[in-house]
Amino acid sequence: MSSETSPPPAETESAPAPDLASRITPKETEAPEAELETDMAQASLDGGHIAGLGGSALEEPEFDVELKLSDLQADPNNPLYSVKAFEELNLSPEILKGISQLNFRKPSKIQERALPLLLRDPPTNLIGQSQSGTGKTAAFTLNMLSRVDLNLKRPQALVLAPSRELARQIMGVVQAMGQFVTGLRVVSAVPDPTRKGPLEGHIVVGTPGTVMDLIRRRMLDPQGLKVLVLDEADNMLDQQGMGDQCKRVKSLLPRDIQVVLFSATFPEAVEKYALHFAPNANELRLKHDELTVEGIKQFFFDCDGEEHKYQTLVRFYGLMTIASSIIFVKRRDTAAEIERRMIGDGHKVAQLTGALEGADRDKVIDSFRTGEAKVLITTNVLSRGIDVQSVSIVINYDIPELERPRGAPDPETYLHRIGRTGRFGRVGVAINFLSDAASFSRLQSITSYFKAEITPLPTDDWDEVEEQVKKVIKSSRAGRTTQEMNMDGSAE
Repeated sequence: MSSETSPPPAETESAPAPDLASRITPKETEAPEAELETDMAQASLDGGHIAGLGGSALEEPEFDVELKLSDLQADPNNPLYSVKAFEELNLSPEILKGISQLNFRKPSKIQERALPLLLRDPPTNLIGQSQSGTGKTAAFTLNMLSRVDLNLKRPQALVLAPSRELARQIMGVVQAMGQFVTGLRVVSAVPDPTRKGPLEGHIVVGTPGTVMDLIRRRMLDPQGLKVLVLDEADNMLDQQGMGDQCKRVKSLLPRDIQVVLFSATFPEAVEKYALHFAPNANELRLKHDELTVEGIKQFFFDCDGEEHKYQTLVRFYGLMTIASSIIFVKRRDTAAEIERRMIGDGHKVAQLTGALEGADRDKVIDSFRTGEAKVLITTNVLSRGIDVQSVSIVINYDIPELERPRGAPDPETYLHRIGRTGRFGRVGVAINFLSDAASFSRLQSITSYFKAEITPLPTDDWDEVEEQVKKVIKSSRAGRTTQEMNMDGSAE
């Protein structure tokens, strides 16, 4: 992605952090050490499972979803306003069986609002905003599965995603939810030098550049497409990113196609373009003051320069391997250098950036999902949508910043990054590394934007660091267990 190649800001003297340090450290309750280790080990084994798709045994954070409905606003008692059970949606028995197989007990907040709107006939466009890990993927997947005519051997639904990793993940979700739909074919449209012949499948999941290329080479027939989905839509429609590609793809599709846009964030500049891209759309939005990730505890290290930052990261390695961790950096060369040094220091890590070839990227992310690799170093290429259940810690080694104006804080990317943990009410810890006045200022602006609490961690007392981080994980685990028991007790 373009942000990976930007030059790093010049280093300046490390600045004190009076405002950040004055945040109140959350008080947590204790849980048995053995329970923590057992839970984290199991989470590692679960790394390849599909998570965050619906109302599973995990309690979803309560978010107030605002509805802006083009044709239902006047009647909030309309039966299409929301649903409380998947059985209310007139889904086929095969789709309901897939939902049951994945242990979804009830729709999540975004699903109970979005699904009745998505499934209406005639189809209407939808712009949906909801927190990371709340089931957006399952919502648009159920809509696609419901609209596919298996008797027609041609593509009928298309999902565009910003990275091959997210496209592959979405494809796995569609296959899992449609596993009992006899004859369903789901195909990927990501760069593949071995591809021969046209794409033959009912649902296509890919990246915009590859999809556009396949259509123009007549390897993907767009004429039968009924549904177009943009996942991580704010990033996809950003005029500094993939916006032009997505616009060109849409221009090659049927004019009456149903357009569905989903993302956790919609900056104002992108929102206006989204309304043009999906005209007359129903809208589901989160209130601005809820644009944060519930349950993710945020910390920071105040380091004395870049070398001290790296040494602090190495000291923190033992906590990163409790389950799985993601280290986000700004540049590809930084990712490669950290990987080289950490492996040289005897630590097992892997790195994934856009500099790797597609097959190599697939191997790295697959090894991370299975838990073979527990610490992954990456750029913003994995900041969106990637769902690995075992991720308990996200590290912002470089605080995210905008390209324009260069060096300005980037709260949306921060939100997406830390949303890789704490999925659907699970355990989540975010650690931010500061090394100069610029990184301190960016983090201060981001936490002020989200009204987030952030707690300092000492760089000279590792017993204290371990105690604070494990306390969060254990107390979160204890609270989640209680929620699971409550939900199990009420499940029919």
